[in-house]
Amino acid sequence: MMACGVVLFTLALTSATQLGWIAPSPSASDVRAAEAATATHSRVLRFADGQKGTVVVTDAVTGQAVHVYGEQGSGFIRGVLRGMGRDRHIRAIPMDAPYELNRWSDGSLSLTDTSTNRVVELGAFGPTNRATFEELLK
Repeated sequence: MMACGVVLFTLALTSATQLGWIAPSPSASDVRAAEAATATHSRVLRFADGQKGTVVVTDAVTGQAVHVYGEQGSGFIRGVLRGMGRDRHIRAIPMDAPYELNRWSDGSLSLTDTSTNRVVELGAFGPTNRATFEELLK
């Protein structure tokens, strides 16, 4: 009975949100826009697979290598890029198109796919994973 109650409650809340009776939570980009947050630091980057399982990060503007992650240190970056790469694959967009990494005045950090405009809020994955991308802004 309890399980059925939970399922019915969940369906009711989902339906109420879809019908506009309950406002959905604003996205991080909506909150930034409302607060007039600005990018305090940005970098346009390209990510590529290197030899022996490495991930090579280059600055898309200068072409200089920013960082090379070894096979063990690239798990989170690979995971984020895999999700974003799926969108590119579906839309037949080249995988070497650049991404934009932004640190915002409200302290958040995001990675934007410049080809699909998909945004990943990197703070949602915890401080250790966020730091992996934050070091690319240095």
